[in-house]
Amino acid sequence: MKLALIRRKYSATGGAELYLTRLLGALVKAGHEPHLFAESWPTKPEGVVFHPVPSVSPFDFAGSVRDKLADEKYDCVFSLERTLKQDVYRAGDGLHRVWLERRQHFGPWWRKYFSDRSEFHREMMELEAETFDPKNTRYIIVNSEMVRHEILENSRFPGDHIFLVRNGVDVSRFQSGNRAATRARLKVRDDEYLLLFVGSGWERKGLPFLLQAVKKLHSKKIKLLIVGKGEKPLTSPSNVIYAGQSEKVEDAYAAADLFTMVPIYEPSSNVVVEALAAGLPVITSAYNGAAEILQPEITGTVLPDPSDIPALVGAIESWQTKGQKRISMDLPSLSLERNVQETMVVLEKAAKPKPPALR
Repeated sequence: MKLALIRRKYSATGGAELYLTRLLGALVKAGHEPHLFAESWPTKPEGVVFHPVPSVSPFDFAGSVRDKLADEKYDCVFSLERTLKQDVYRAGDGLHRVWLERRQHFGPWWRKYFSDRSEFHREMMELEAETFDPKNTRYIIVNSEMVRHEILENSRFPGDHIFLVRNGVDVSRFQSGNRAATRARLKVRDDEYLLLFVGSGWERKGLPFLLQAVKKLHSKKIKLLIVGKGEKPLTSPSNVIYAGQSEKVEDAYAAADLFTMVPIYEPSSNVVVEALAAGLPVITSAYNGAAEILQPEITGTVLPDPSDIPALVGAIESWQTKGQKRISMDLPSLSLERNVQETMVVLEKAAKPKPPALR
């Protein structure tokens, strides 16, 4: 198959970028001809045809991609961005409309004023409406049932054209971390219980709530390790370790005893899958699509309200009483290989001849 794949920007730490890079490699290995449309992409696998698409805004990028796609014929157009015309759209970023609603609900009072008047947000919602129009998109891939329901509630896209493909990770990587050496480097004692938060975009991912909870913990033997990029608050508990970004995040998972992230909106956090692959129990919020794969009190805890600090404190202390225990998971279900295989099924379906009305 000759496939066009679309992702506007590259981020070395982005889950969608890792997913797309692995998918491109799998496509080449299987004998397909993938074409990548992006502003830039420094890690293109050999055999991928790259099409640079300079742009100044999401709408500009969407229009430029549409024009470039018209120059050649493709068996399937697969977009990981909100764009104007594609066979398959992966809604890995969720719904911008829902994210804005959550941010306005949990953020300060002035947030609604500026969000409602932002040209960027208006543009994103216009693009979203175009993307979810069945005239422009044949199939949608979602990474959680939560996002599927949001699409059905906010658009007229047919439910039988939405396919669930859950996120996958390199399982072996997240089982290879060095616990003892990492805890020694971080000055975490053997008898201390280490919480882990991984990610950037700290407001959306609920780090402010977690910091509030850490201040209220009764045990003096709990520490919080934060891995990722963000602006540190002016004051922070003494038992919080800011490690910055890390190329060996698997060591952080190995060092930790409990993964904690209570986002106000996450379509499906890759880091939750990474934590489970590493054997860590997880505390997250119901506003994270990845919560769907947790078994309550066996592999994790799901909090209905991310801002409920007493409930978060209680959940952390409950897991602490269970001790530093690793959980067991069905590892193949977490794998990137499973994810790529399921994605290929949808792409192959989309590559079949289109009905005359959709040509």
